[in-house]
Amino acid sequence: MPRTSAVECPGCPPLRALTTDALGLIKVVEVHGNPGILKVVERWGQPDASSGVLAASYADDKIEPLLAVARKNGSVEILNSLNGESLCNTHTKQFGLLDTSRQDDHVVGLHLLKTKGINLFSRVATLLLCTENGNACLKSIPMSGVLHDSDIGSQMSFNVCSAGKILCSSLAKSENFALFGGKGVEVNKWDLGNCTRIWTAKSPRPNSLGLSPPPWFTAAAFLSEEDHRKIAAGTNNHQVRLYDTSAQRRPVMSVDYKETPIKAVCPDLHGYKVYVGNASGDLGSFDIRTGKLLGGFTGKCSGSIRSIRKHPELSVIASCGLDCYLRVWDTNTRQLLSTAFLKQHLTNVIFDSHFSYEGPGGNRHDQPSAIQVQDDDSAGNDESVEDEVLPSSRSSEASKMSKRSKTKKLDQEELPTSGNCQVYETKGTNEIKKRRSKIARQQDEDDGAGDTATQSEVEDGEKSSEKHGKRLKPKKRKVSA
Repeated sequence: MPRTSAVECPGCPPLRALTTDALGLIKVVEVHGNPGILKVVERWGQPDASSGVLAASYADDKIEPLLAVARKNGSVEILNSLNGESLCNTHTKQFGLLDTSRQDDHVVGLHLLKTKGINLFSRVATLLLCTENGNACLKSIPMSGVLHDSDIGSQMSFNVCSAGKILCSSLAKSENFALFGGKGVEVNKWDLGNCTRIWTAKSPRPNSLGLSPPPWFTAAAFLSEEDHRKIAAGTNNHQVRLYDTSAQRRPVMSVDYKETPIKAVCPDLHGYKVYVGNASGDLGSFDIRTGKLLGGFTGKCSGSIRSIRKHPELSVIASCGLDCYLRVWDTNTRQLLSTAFLKQHLTNVIFDSHFSYEGPGGNRHDQPSAIQVQDDDSAGNDESVEDEVLPSSRSSEASKMSKRSKTKKLDQEELPTSGNCQVYETKGTNEIKKRRSKIARQQDEDDGAGDTATQSEVEDGEKSSEKHGKRLKPKKRKVSA
């Protein structure tokens, strides 16, 4: 039976997260108070295995944030992430993809263009969608409920691979470039302005046996918001690779992590870290400058990690996967802050960076300081109690001391001096003399009683010895002449 260890969760700061699962449900999880625990506050949709969420994208707008989800049955839906209202519902067949006849051609990549693809006044949203067979499409969709073929706006379709299976995709912060990779497909970068491939990765150099593993990418992401040339990718061979598209096609750095395939990669866009999760539930962080493993996160997950997300403002990350748990971690200490069991296999987690909460009773940061003050007061009370108890203990010890030691102590107490000069007097001279004379008289009486007892014992001893001497004195024998 495997060993398990309990991990204490100190709680996490106020935040709001949205999760999607394999049954098509969207759950809103919030933390109220600081620190607090994760709690499910809303659930949108009905459980249905055919409508499981395969991909999700979030437009973090302060006025009207949008959430786009692609489901297993081929539907694509755009919702208001504040109340779950459905703003648009369409199907992949209406996107005009090149191969929509295959039932297994599921959506693996969905990206909602935020900066220039959403127009709230004209109610138009732009989506980038990619399927397993490499069919990609960039379309503008009006948000007017259920759409028909005639409602689809401008579109651009292209094929990102001629063979293989696409498993991962990513969109740059500038929304001008996109990444695609998969099984039998090297990581390649596309320019979305004219839908052309501008860079393709090359396999690492062969090993000592002259063998090179076939490409099998399971996760990919851009490392920086400003620079689209740095790419991090995870492979099925438990490798984390770092690419620089401006330098070379082969990876500039490649490190192994554990023994299972990499399933999720999340860069710290404001730093030099990349967070990696694998199929066995291990979560770790790497320094992309040196390739060194900074450490693993405390509290191992019990299932494959499918999504990792870094909070835009707070120093926390969230992870979810097949163990049905949503976990929030501290990026500095790599400590588990809070968990929530959500009952279904989770596929994606997304943070709402504009969420704020103020408790009715004020900020909960004041509680630890109040506790500290209370502890200080109790410590003071303990000291006073100890001071009250000490005299009795000292008196009991003094009762066991001899009277001569009392006199010596009194002398030390009486006139503490420094050198030949008297410094101070702690008690009145007359009182000290009275105490000394009283102790001296008591000693004399005790000594006299002891001497009298000794004298009487000596006399009794002499008499007894004379008596015994008379008994033991041998009688003189008369000798006849």
